Amino acid sequence: MLNATTRTALLAALVALPLICLAEEKVDLSVVNRIRTEAFTNSKVMDTMFYLTHVLGPRLTNPPNFRTAGDWAVKQLSGYGLTNVKEEKWGPFGRSWQNKYFEAHMAEPQFSELMGIPLAWTEGTNGSLAGEPMLAVIRTEADMEKFKGKLRGKIVMTSEPRDLPLPERAEAHRYTDAELGEEAMAVSASTNRYVDSPSAPHTRSAGTPPLTREERLRLNDKIAQFMRDEGVLLVMSAGTQGQGGTIFAAGGGSYDTKKVVSVPGVAVMPEQYNRIARLLEHKIPVKLEFNIQNDMSADDPNTFNIVGEIPGSGPHKDEVVMLGAHFDSWQGGTGATDNAAGSAVVMEVVRILKSLKMPMDRTVRIALWGGEEEGLLGSRAYVKEHFAARETMKLTAQHPKLDGYFNLDNGGGKIRGVYLQGNDMMRPIFESWFVPFKDLGANTISIRNTGGTDHLSFDAVGLPGFQFIQDPMDYETRTHHSNMDVYDRIQPSDLMQASAIIASFIYNTATRPEMLPRKPLPAPQPTTPAPKPAT
Repeated sequence: MLNATTRTALLAALVALPLICLAEEKVDLSVVNRIRTEAFTNSKVMDTMFYLTHVLGPRLTNPPNFRTAGDWAVKQLSGYGLTNVKEEKWGPFGRSWQNKYFEAHMAEPQFSELMGIPLAWTEGTNGSLAGEPMLAVIRTEADMEKFKGKLRGKIVMTSEPRDLPLPERAEAHRYTDAELGEEAMAVSASTNRYVDSPSAPHTRSAGTPPLTREERLRLNDKIAQFMRDEGVLLVMSAGTQGQGGTIFAAGGGSYDTKKVVSVPGVAVMPEQYNRIARLLEHKIPVKLEFNIQNDMSADDPNTFNIVGEIPGSGPHKDEVVMLGAHFDSWQGGTGATDNAAGSAVVMEVVRILKSLKMPMDRTVRIALWGGEEEGLLGSRAYVKEHFAARETMKLTAQHPKLDGYFNLDNGGGKIRGVYLQGNDMMRPIFESWFVPFKDLGANTISIRNTGGTDHLSFDAVGLPGFQFIQDPMDYETRTHHSNMDVYDRIQPSDLMQASAIIASFIYNTATRPEMLPRKPLPAPQPTTPAPKPAT
Protein backbone atom coordinates (compact mmCIF):
# COMPACT_ATOMS: atom_id res chain seq x y z
CA MET A 1 0.00 0.00 0.00
CA LEU A 2 1.26 3.50 -0.86
CA ASN A 3 1.91 5.82 2.02
CA ALA A 4 0.35 9.30 2.14
CA THR A 5 3.48 11.07 0.91
CA THR A 6 3.84 8.76 -2.07
CA ARG A 7 0.15 9.09 -2.97
CA THR A 8 0.42 12.88 -2.85
CA ALA A 9 3.51 12.90 -5.10
CA LEU A 10 1.88 10.51 -7.59
CA LEU A 11 -1.30 12.60 -7.71
CA ALA A 12 0.75 15.74 -8.35
CA ALA A 13 2.59 14.01 -11.18
CA LEU A 14 -0.65 12.84 -12.78
CA VAL A 15 -2.11 16.34 -12.56
CA ALA A 16 1.02 17.82 -14.16
CA LEU A 17 1.18 15.24 -16.97
CA PRO A 18 -1.35 16.95 -19.26
CA LEU A 19 0.51 20.22 -18.81
CA ILE A 20 3.77 18.54 -19.82
CA CYS A 21 2.13 17.04 -22.88
CA LEU A 22 0.64 20.40 -23.80
CA ALA A 23 4.05 22.03 -23.46
CA GLU A 24 5.69 19.63 -25.90
CA GLU A 25 6.20 20.95 -29.40
CA LYS A 26 4.54 18.90 -32.10
CA VAL A 27 6.79 18.11 -35.05
CA ASP A 28 5.25 16.59 -38.16
CA LEU A 29 7.88 13.99 -39.04
CA SER A 30 6.25 13.24 -42.38
CA VAL A 31 6.81 16.88 -43.37
CA VAL A 32 10.40 16.78 -42.10
CA ASN A 33 10.99 13.67 -44.19
CA ARG A 34 9.66 15.38 -47.32
CA ILE A 35 11.79 18.44 -46.65
CA ARG A 36 14.94 16.37 -46.10
CA THR A 37 14.32 14.36 -49.26
CA GLU A 38 13.82 17.47 -51.38
CA ALA A 39 16.84 19.22 -49.83
CA PHE A 40 19.26 16.35 -50.45
CA THR A 41 17.97 14.63 -53.60
CA ASN A 42 16.65 17.54 -55.63
CA SER A 43 18.82 20.38 -54.37
CA LYS A 44 19.26 23.53 -56.42
CA VAL A 45 21.39 25.32 -53.85
CA MET A 46 24.68 24.92 -55.73
CA ASP A 47 23.05 26.13 -58.95
CA THR A 48 22.17 29.31 -57.05
CA MET A 49 25.72 29.46 -55.67
CA PHE A 50 27.10 29.22 -59.21
CA TYR A 51 25.15 32.25 -60.40
CA LEU A 52 25.69 34.35 -57.27
CA THR A 53 29.46 33.83 -57.38
CA HIS A 54 30.78 32.90 -60.84
CA VAL A 55 28.28 34.95 -62.81
CA LEU A 56 27.14 37.78 -60.50
CA GLY A 57 29.78 38.16 -57.79
CA PRO A 58 31.17 40.15 -56.15
CA ARG A 59 28.18 42.18 -54.93
CA LEU A 60 29.39 45.31 -53.17
CA THR A 61 26.34 47.33 -52.16
CA ASN A 62 24.94 49.68 -54.81
CA PRO A 63 27.08 49.45 -58.00
CA PRO A 64 25.64 48.08 -61.27
CA ASN A 65 26.63 44.46 -60.61
CA PHE A 66 24.75 44.51 -57.28
CA ARG A 67 21.67 45.71 -59.16
CA THR A 68 22.15 43.03 -61.83
CA ALA A 69 22.37 40.38 -59.12
CA GLY A 70 19.25 41.78 -57.47
CA ASP A 71 17.31 41.60 -60.73
CA TRP A 72 18.41 37.97 -61.12
CA ALA A 73 17.30 37.07 -57.58
CA VAL A 74 13.89 38.67 -58.17
CA LYS A 75 13.47 36.59 -61.33
CA GLN A 76 14.47 33.39 -59.49
CA LEU A 77 12.13 33.94 -56.56
CA SER A 78 9.28 34.81 -58.91
CA GLY A 79 10.03 31.63 -60.83
CA TYR A 80 9.66 29.62 -57.63
CA GLY A 81 6.13 30.96 -57.39
CA LEU A 82 6.61 33.54 -54.64
CA THR A 83 4.38 36.62 -54.61
CA ASN A 84 5.10 40.28 -53.91
CA VAL A 85 8.69 39.78 -55.05
CA LYS A 86 10.43 43.12 -55.39
CA GLU A 87 13.47 45.24 -54.81
CA GLU A 88 12.42 47.38 -51.88
CA LYS A 89 14.39 50.62 -51.92
CA TRP A 90 16.01 52.19 -48.91
CA GLY A 91 18.56 54.93 -48.54
CA PRO A 92 20.22 57.07 -49.30
CA PHE A 93 23.21 54.76 -49.15
CA GLY A 94 25.80 56.81 -51.01
CA ARG A 95 28.50 56.25 -53.60
CA SER A 96 28.56 53.46 -56.10
CA TRP A 97 31.95 51.79 -56.55
CA GLN A 98 33.16 49.05 -58.87
CA ASN A 99 36.65 48.01 -59.86
CA LYS A 100 36.90 47.64 -63.65
CA TYR A 101 40.61 46.94 -64.12
CA PHE A 102 43.67 46.27 -61.98
CA GLU A 103 47.33 45.85 -62.86
CA ALA A 104 50.29 46.16 -60.49
CA HIS A 105 53.96 45.26 -60.52
CA MET A 106 57.34 46.12 -59.10
CA ALA A 107 59.53 47.66 -61.82
CA GLU A 108 62.75 48.08 -59.79
CA PRO A 109 65.06 46.58 -58.63
CA GLN A 110 63.56 43.92 -60.93
CA PHE A 111 60.19 43.19 -62.50
CA SER A 112 57.71 41.25 -60.38
CA GLU A 113 53.94 40.99 -60.65
CA LEU A 114 52.01 42.12 -57.56
CA MET A 115 48.83 40.41 -56.38
CA GLY A 116 46.43 42.96 -54.94
CA ILE A 117 42.85 44.07 -54.34
CA PRO A 118 41.78 47.69 -54.86
CA LEU A 119 40.10 49.00 -51.72
CA ALA A 120 36.43 49.92 -52.02
CA TRP A 121 35.45 53.57 -52.38
CA THR A 122 38.94 54.69 -53.32
CA GLU A 123 39.56 56.41 -56.64
CA GLY A 124 41.44 54.96 -59.60
CA THR A 125 44.85 56.00 -60.87
CA ASN A 126 43.61 57.67 -64.08
CA GLY A 127 45.99 55.58 -66.18
CA SER A 128 49.35 54.16 -65.19
CA LEU A 129 50.94 55.49 -62.04
CA ALA A 130 54.57 54.98 -61.00
CA GLY A 131 56.28 55.95 -57.77
CA GLU A 132 58.54 55.07 -54.89
CA PRO A 133 57.07 53.36 -51.83
CA MET A 134 57.56 54.75 -48.34
CA LEU A 135 56.64 53.11 -45.05
CA ALA A 136 54.45 55.53 -43.06
CA VAL A 137 52.07 53.87 -40.61
CA ILE A 138 49.46 56.50 -39.77
CA ARG A 139 46.98 55.56 -37.07
CA THR A 140 46.64 58.74 -34.99
CA GLU A 141 46.63 62.50 -35.33
CA ALA A 142 50.16 62.46 -33.89
CA ASP A 143 51.23 60.22 -36.79
CA MET A 144 49.79 62.73 -39.25
CA GLU A 145 51.80 65.50 -37.66
CA LYS A 146 54.92 63.32 -37.77
CA PHE A 147 54.69 62.71 -41.52
CA LYS A 148 53.31 66.08 -42.58
CA GLY A 149 55.19 67.43 -45.61
CA LYS A 150 57.05 64.15 -46.27
CA LEU A 151 54.64 62.10 -48.39
CA ARG A 152 54.10 64.07 -51.60
CA GLY A 153 54.45 61.91 -54.70
CA LYS A 154 54.92 58.74 -52.62
CA ILE A 155 53.21 55.36 -52.57
CA VAL A 156 52.56 55.11 -48.83
CA MET A 157 52.78 51.73 -47.10
CA THR A 158 50.30 52.07 -44.26
CA SER A 159 50.80 48.85 -42.28
CA GLU A 160 53.80 47.44 -40.48
CA PRO A 161 55.42 44.42 -42.14
CA ARG A 162 54.80 41.32 -40.03
CA ASP A 163 56.27 37.89 -39.52
CA LEU A 164 54.40 35.09 -41.29
CA PRO A 165 54.84 31.98 -39.14
CA LEU A 166 54.64 28.50 -40.63
CA PRO A 167 51.04 27.29 -40.21
CA GLU A 168 51.02 24.39 -37.76
CA ARG A 169 47.28 23.78 -37.57
CA ALA A 170 44.68 23.06 -40.21
CA GLU A 171 43.01 26.21 -41.51
CA ALA A 172 39.58 24.57 -41.73
CA HIS A 173 37.87 23.34 -38.60
CA ARG A 174 34.58 21.75 -37.57
CA TYR A 175 33.28 22.08 -34.04
CA THR A 176 34.08 19.20 -31.72
CA ASP A 177 31.53 17.91 -29.22
CA ALA A 178 33.52 19.55 -26.44
CA GLU A 179 33.50 22.92 -28.22
CA LEU A 180 29.76 22.72 -28.83
CA GLY A 181 29.26 21.83 -25.18
CA GLU A 182 31.18 24.94 -24.20
CA GLU A 183 29.18 27.05 -26.67
CA ALA A 184 25.97 25.84 -25.02
CA MET A 185 27.06 27.10 -21.60
CA ALA A 186 25.88 30.48 -20.37
CA VAL A 187 28.45 33.22 -19.89
CA SER A 188 28.47 36.01 -17.34
CA ALA A 189 26.36 39.05 -18.08
CA SER A 190 29.48 41.19 -18.23
CA THR A 191 30.96 39.19 -21.08
CA ASN A 192 30.75 41.09 -24.36
CA ARG A 193 31.93 38.67 -27.01
CA TYR A 194 30.17 40.24 -29.92
CA VAL A 195 29.60 43.74 -31.24
CA ASP A 196 26.81 45.21 -33.32
CA SER A 197 29.28 46.43 -35.91
CA PRO A 198 30.72 45.14 -39.19
CA SER A 199 34.24 45.32 -37.82
CA ALA A 200 36.02 45.46 -34.50
CA PRO A 201 37.23 48.77 -33.09
CA HIS A 202 40.85 49.87 -33.46
CA THR A 203 42.96 50.57 -30.39
CA ARG A 204 44.44 53.98 -29.73
CA SER A 205 47.75 52.73 -28.38
CA ALA A 206 49.02 50.43 -25.66
CA GLY A 207 47.25 51.03 -22.37
CA THR A 208 44.35 53.05 -23.81
CA PRO A 209 40.79 51.88 -24.50
CA PRO A 210 39.69 51.01 -28.03
CA LEU A 211 38.12 53.60 -30.25
CA THR A 212 34.38 53.45 -30.65
CA ARG A 213 33.07 52.91 -34.18
CA GLU A 214 32.10 56.58 -34.41
CA GLU A 215 35.54 57.72 -33.24
CA ARG A 216 37.21 55.37 -35.72
CA LEU A 217 35.14 56.68 -38.62
CA ARG A 218 35.95 60.28 -37.75
CA LEU A 219 39.66 59.47 -37.54
CA ASN A 220 39.51 57.63 -40.88
CA ASP A 221 37.96 60.74 -42.46
CA LYS A 222 40.82 62.88 -41.14
CA ILE A 223 43.43 60.44 -42.44
CA ALA A 224 41.76 60.32 -45.87
CA GLN A 225 41.79 64.10 -46.10
CA PHE A 226 45.40 64.19 -44.88
CA MET A 227 46.56 61.76 -47.58
CA ARG A 228 44.89 63.85 -50.28
CA ASP A 229 46.19 67.16 -48.92
CA GLU A 230 49.73 65.76 -48.72
CA GLY A 231 49.70 64.66 -52.37
CA VAL A 232 50.00 60.92 -51.76
CA LEU A 233 49.88 58.93 -55.01
CA LEU A 234 48.49 55.70 -53.56
CA VAL A 235 48.18 53.91 -50.21
CA MET A 236 49.15 50.26 -49.90
CA SER A 237 48.56 47.82 -47.05
CA ALA A 238 48.98 44.14 -46.26
CA GLY A 239 46.34 43.77 -43.56
CA THR A 240 46.68 42.19 -40.14
CA GLN A 241 46.19 38.59 -41.22
CA GLY A 242 46.57 36.31 -44.20
CA GLN A 243 49.41 34.63 -46.01
CA GLY A 244 49.96 31.99 -48.68
CA GLY A 245 48.27 34.08 -51.36
CA THR A 246 45.33 35.16 -49.20
CA ILE A 247 44.64 38.90 -49.19
CA PHE A 248 42.10 40.35 -46.80
CA ALA A 249 40.60 43.60 -48.06
CA ALA A 250 37.47 45.68 -47.61
CA GLY A 251 36.87 49.43 -47.74
CA GLY A 252 39.56 52.06 -48.03
CA GLY A 253 37.34 55.11 -48.32
CA SER A 254 33.84 56.33 -47.54
CA TYR A 255 30.63 55.65 -49.45
CA ASP A 256 29.22 58.89 -47.99
CA THR A 257 28.94 61.39 -50.83
CA LYS A 258 29.53 64.25 -48.37
CA LYS A 259 33.01 63.00 -47.56
CA VAL A 260 36.28 63.25 -49.49
CA VAL A 261 37.04 60.57 -52.07
CA SER A 262 40.10 58.67 -50.85
CA VAL A 263 43.27 58.43 -52.92
CA PRO A 264 43.82 55.08 -54.69
CA GLY A 265 44.17 52.24 -52.19
CA VAL A 266 45.35 48.64 -52.60
CA ALA A 267 45.82 45.66 -50.30
CA VAL A 268 48.65 43.44 -51.55
CA MET A 269 49.80 39.92 -50.75
CA PRO A 270 51.64 39.98 -47.40
CA GLU A 271 54.69 38.13 -48.72
CA GLN A 272 55.13 40.72 -51.47
CA TYR A 273 54.52 43.59 -49.06
CA ASN A 274 57.23 42.21 -46.78
CA ARG A 275 59.68 41.97 -49.69
CA ILE A 276 59.16 45.64 -50.53
CA ALA A 277 59.57 46.64 -46.88
CA ARG A 278 62.83 44.66 -46.56
CA LEU A 279 64.24 46.25 -49.69
CA LEU A 280 63.49 49.70 -48.28
CA GLU A 281 65.03 48.74 -44.95
CA HIS A 282 68.24 47.85 -46.79
CA LYS A 283 68.20 51.20 -48.66
CA ILE A 284 67.63 49.55 -52.05
CA PRO A 285 65.53 51.79 -54.34
CA VAL A 286 62.12 50.38 -55.27
CA LYS A 287 59.77 51.54 -58.02
CA LEU A 288 56.16 50.35 -58.21
CA GLU A 289 53.61 50.79 -61.00
CA PHE A 290 49.80 50.58 -60.81
CA ASN A 291 46.95 50.93 -63.26
CA ILE A 292 43.57 50.93 -61.49
CA GLN A 293 40.22 51.76 -63.04
CA ASN A 294 37.42 52.26 -60.50
CA ASP A 295 33.93 53.30 -61.55
CA MET A 296 31.95 55.61 -59.24
CA SER A 297 29.68 57.01 -61.92
CA ALA A 298 26.27 55.69 -60.80
CA ASP A 299 24.04 58.60 -59.83
CA ASP A 300 21.39 56.86 -57.67
CA PRO A 301 22.40 57.05 -53.99
CA ASN A 302 19.61 54.67 -52.96
CA THR A 303 19.88 50.90 -52.89
CA PHE A 304 17.52 48.03 -51.98
CA ASN A 305 16.66 44.82 -50.19
CA ILE A 306 15.01 41.95 -52.05
CA VAL A 307 11.80 40.51 -50.55
CA GLY A 308 9.21 37.96 -51.55
CA GLU A 309 6.44 35.91 -49.93
CA ILE A 310 4.70 32.56 -49.74
CA PRO A 311 1.21 33.63 -48.61
CA GLY A 312 -0.29 31.90 -45.60
CA SER A 313 -3.55 30.03 -46.06
CA GLY A 314 -4.87 29.76 -42.50
CA PRO A 315 -6.55 31.97 -39.92
CA HIS A 316 -3.19 33.59 -39.07
CA LYS A 317 -2.21 34.44 -42.63
CA ASP A 318 -1.73 38.09 -41.64
CA GLU A 319 1.13 37.00 -39.36
CA VAL A 320 4.60 36.71 -40.92
CA VAL A 321 7.58 34.41 -40.46
CA MET A 322 10.78 35.82 -41.93
CA LEU A 323 14.08 34.31 -43.00
CA GLY A 324 17.00 36.09 -44.55
CA ALA A 325 20.67 36.58 -45.30
CA HIS A 326 22.73 39.48 -46.52
CA PHE A 327 23.11 39.68 -50.27
CA ASP A 328 26.02 42.11 -50.45
CA SER A 329 29.71 41.19 -50.23
CA TRP A 330 33.16 42.70 -50.43
CA GLN A 331 35.09 42.96 -53.67
CA GLY A 332 38.12 40.69 -53.20
CA GLY A 333 36.59 37.33 -54.11
CA THR A 334 33.10 36.56 -55.38
CA GLY A 335 31.30 36.75 -52.02
CA ALA A 336 30.81 32.99 -51.66
CA THR A 337 31.00 32.25 -47.94
CA ASP A 338 30.12 35.86 -47.07
CA ASN A 339 27.36 35.62 -47.93
CA ALA A 340 26.20 33.95 -51.14
CA ALA A 341 26.09 30.79 -49.01
CA GLY A 342 23.44 32.23 -46.71
CA SER A 343 21.55 33.83 -49.60
CA ALA A 344 21.56 30.59 -51.60
CA VAL A 345 20.34 28.60 -48.60
CA VAL A 346 17.40 30.88 -47.77
CA MET A 347 16.46 30.99 -51.46
CA GLU A 348 16.61 27.19 -51.45
CA VAL A 349 14.39 27.09 -48.36
CA VAL A 350 11.55 28.99 -50.03
CA ARG A 351 12.01 26.88 -53.18
CA ILE A 352 11.63 23.71 -51.10
CA LEU A 353 8.58 24.97 -49.21
CA LYS A 354 6.91 26.18 -52.39
CA SER A 355 7.69 23.06 -54.41
CA LEU A 356 6.27 20.70 -51.74
CA LYS A 357 2.95 22.58 -51.81
CA MET A 358 2.42 22.23 -48.06
CA PRO A 359 -0.20 24.63 -46.71
CA MET A 360 1.10 26.96 -44.00
CA ASP A 361 -1.02 29.02 -41.66
CA ARG A 362 1.24 32.08 -41.62
CA THR A 363 2.88 33.98 -44.47
CA VAL A 364 6.56 33.24 -45.06
CA ARG A 365 8.70 36.19 -46.19
CA ILE A 366 12.28 36.00 -47.45
CA ALA A 367 14.63 38.99 -47.33
CA LEU A 368 18.03 39.39 -48.98
CA TRP A 369 19.71 42.39 -47.40
CA GLY A 370 21.90 45.08 -48.87
CA GLY A 371 24.38 47.13 -46.88
CA GLU A 372 25.10 44.54 -44.19
CA GLU A 373 28.85 44.93 -44.55
CA GLU A 374 28.59 48.66 -43.84
CA GLY A 375 26.71 48.17 -40.56
CA LEU A 376 23.51 46.13 -41.08
CA LEU A 377 22.11 49.09 -42.99
CA GLY A 378 19.55 47.27 -45.14
CA SER A 379 17.95 45.24 -42.36
CA ARG A 380 17.95 48.23 -40.01
CA ALA A 381 16.17 50.35 -42.61
CA TYR A 382 13.64 47.57 -43.21
CA VAL A 383 12.92 47.05 -39.51
CA LYS A 384 12.56 50.79 -38.96
CA GLU A 385 10.14 51.09 -41.89
CA HIS A 386 8.01 48.05 -41.07
CA PHE A 387 8.22 47.37 -37.33
CA ALA A 388 9.82 49.99 -35.08
CA ALA A 389 12.57 52.58 -34.81
CA ARG A 390 15.02 51.53 -32.12
CA GLU A 391 15.61 55.19 -31.22
CA THR A 392 12.01 55.74 -30.07
CA MET A 393 10.55 52.20 -29.84
CA LYS A 394 7.34 53.51 -31.37
CA LEU A 395 5.81 50.32 -32.79
CA THR A 396 4.01 50.01 -36.12
CA ALA A 397 0.89 47.90 -36.64
CA GLN A 398 3.10 45.20 -38.17
CA HIS A 399 5.26 44.74 -35.07
CA PRO A 400 2.90 42.32 -33.25
CA LYS A 401 2.36 40.40 -36.50
CA LEU A 402 6.03 39.40 -37.00
CA ASP A 403 6.36 35.91 -35.54
CA GLY A 404 10.13 35.54 -35.83
CA TYR A 405 13.19 36.07 -38.02
CA PHE A 406 15.83 33.41 -38.86
CA ASN A 407 19.22 34.45 -40.27
CA LEU A 408 22.15 32.62 -41.87
CA ASP A 409 25.49 34.42 -42.09
CA ASN A 410 28.46 32.64 -40.52
CA GLY A 411 30.11 31.20 -43.62
CA GLY A 412 29.41 28.00 -45.52
CA GLY A 413 29.63 25.53 -42.62
CA LYS A 414 26.72 23.28 -41.76
CA ILE A 415 24.33 24.19 -38.95
CA ARG A 416 25.25 22.81 -35.51
CA GLY A 417 22.66 24.62 -33.43
CA VAL A 418 21.14 28.01 -32.74
CA TYR A 419 21.74 31.04 -30.51
CA LEU A 420 18.77 31.90 -28.29
CA GLN A 421 19.81 35.56 -28.18
CA GLY A 422 18.91 35.61 -24.49
CA ASN A 423 15.39 34.23 -25.12
CA ASP A 424 15.37 31.11 -22.93
CA MET A 425 11.64 30.61 -23.58
CA MET A 426 12.68 29.31 -27.01
CA ARG A 427 14.85 26.50 -25.61
CA PRO A 428 12.25 23.71 -25.42
CA ILE A 429 10.84 24.73 -28.79
CA PHE A 430 14.20 24.55 -30.58
CA GLU A 431 15.13 21.34 -28.76
CA SER A 432 12.05 19.65 -30.20
CA TRP A 433 12.66 21.04 -33.67
CA PHE A 434 16.26 19.81 -33.71
CA VAL A 435 15.41 16.20 -32.74
CA PRO A 436 14.87 15.02 -36.36
CA PHE A 437 18.26 16.51 -37.33
CA LYS A 438 20.43 15.05 -34.58
CA ASP A 439 21.89 12.59 -37.10
CA LEU A 440 23.02 15.61 -39.15
CA GLY A 441 25.00 17.00 -36.21
CA ALA A 442 22.60 19.78 -35.21
CA ASN A 443 21.30 19.98 -31.64
CA THR A 444 23.25 22.66 -29.73
CA ILE A 445 21.19 25.38 -28.03
CA SER A 446 23.14 28.37 -26.77
CA ILE A 447 21.61 31.07 -24.57
CA ARG A 448 24.36 33.42 -25.72
CA ASN A 449 23.97 36.45 -27.92
CA THR A 450 25.86 36.48 -31.17
CA GLY A 451 26.37 39.60 -33.21
CA GLY A 452 27.60 41.24 -36.36
CA THR A 453 24.71 40.24 -38.60
CA ASP A 454 21.13 41.05 -39.50
CA HIS A 455 19.13 39.27 -36.79
CA LEU A 456 20.34 42.06 -34.48
CA SER A 457 18.13 44.57 -36.29
CA PHE A 458 15.07 42.57 -35.24
CA ASP A 459 16.27 41.76 -31.73
CA ALA A 460 16.97 45.46 -31.12
CA VAL A 461 13.24 46.26 -31.30
CA GLY A 462 12.02 43.25 -29.30
CA LEU A 463 11.29 40.88 -32.17
CA PRO A 464 12.44 37.24 -32.00
CA GLY A 465 15.58 37.16 -34.15
CA PHE A 466 17.94 34.20 -34.37
CA GLN A 467 21.25 33.28 -35.99
CA PHE A 468 22.30 29.64 -36.39
CA ILE A 469 25.53 28.16 -35.04
CA GLN A 470 27.64 26.96 -37.97
CA ASP A 471 30.87 25.02 -38.30
CA PRO A 472 33.64 27.63 -38.65
CA MET A 473 35.43 25.83 -41.50
CA ASP A 474 38.06 28.24 -42.91
CA TYR A 475 35.81 31.29 -42.66
CA GLU A 476 37.98 33.39 -40.35
CA THR A 477 41.33 31.95 -41.44
CA ARG A 478 40.94 32.02 -45.22
CA THR A 479 37.73 33.34 -46.78
CA HIS A 480 36.14 36.14 -44.73
CA HIS A 481 36.59 39.41 -46.69
CA SER A 482 39.42 37.96 -48.78
CA ASN A 483 40.29 37.03 -52.35
CA MET A 484 39.66 33.39 -51.34
CA ASP A 485 35.96 33.99 -50.72
CA VAL A 486 35.03 31.92 -53.75
CA TYR A 487 32.79 29.05 -54.85
CA ASP A 488 35.49 26.40 -54.32
CA ARG A 489 35.52 27.01 -50.55
CA ILE A 490 31.88 25.81 -50.28
CA GLN A 491 30.91 22.28 -49.20
CA PRO A 492 27.66 21.39 -51.04
CA SER A 493 26.46 18.90 -48.42
CA ASP A 494 26.71 21.59 -45.72
CA LEU A 495 24.42 23.92 -47.65
CA MET A 496 21.95 21.09 -48.27
CA GLN A 497 21.90 20.31 -44.54
CA ALA A 498 21.32 23.97 -43.68
CA SER A 499 18.52 24.20 -46.25
CA ALA A 500 16.72 21.20 -44.75
CA ILE A 501 16.98 22.46 -41.16
CA ILE A 502 15.90 26.04 -41.88
CA ALA A 503 13.01 24.88 -44.10
CA SER A 504 11.79 22.71 -41.22
CA PHE A 505 12.15 25.57 -38.72
CA ILE A 506 10.25 27.95 -40.98
CA TYR A 507 7.48 25.40 -41.55
CA ASN A 508 7.19 24.70 -37.82
CA THR A 509 6.98 28.43 -37.05
CA ALA A 510 4.43 29.06 -39.79
CA THR A 511 2.15 26.22 -38.65
CA ARG A 512 2.58 26.49 -34.86
CA PRO A 513 -0.69 27.19 -33.00
CA GLU A 514 0.86 30.11 -31.09
CA MET A 515 3.40 32.73 -32.06
CA LEU A 516 6.94 32.40 -30.75
CA PRO A 517 7.51 33.74 -27.24
CA ARG A 518 9.09 37.20 -27.02
CA LYS A 519 11.45 38.91 -24.64
CA PRO A 520 10.23 42.15 -23.02
CA LEU A 521 10.44 45.19 -25.26
CA PRO A 522 13.76 47.02 -24.93
CA ALA A 523 13.99 50.64 -23.91
CA PRO A 524 14.47 53.27 -26.64
CA GLN A 525 18.07 53.55 -27.83
CA PRO A 526 18.56 57.18 -28.87
CA THR A 527 21.47 57.86 -31.16
CA THR A 528 24.35 59.58 -29.41
CA PRO A 529 25.24 62.76 -31.29
CA ALA A 530 28.81 63.19 -32.43
CA PRO A 531 30.82 65.53 -30.18
CA LYS A 532 31.46 68.98 -31.56
CA PRO A 533 35.03 69.58 -32.73
CA ALA A 534 37.25 71.46 -30.33
CA THR A 535 37.68 75.14 -31.04
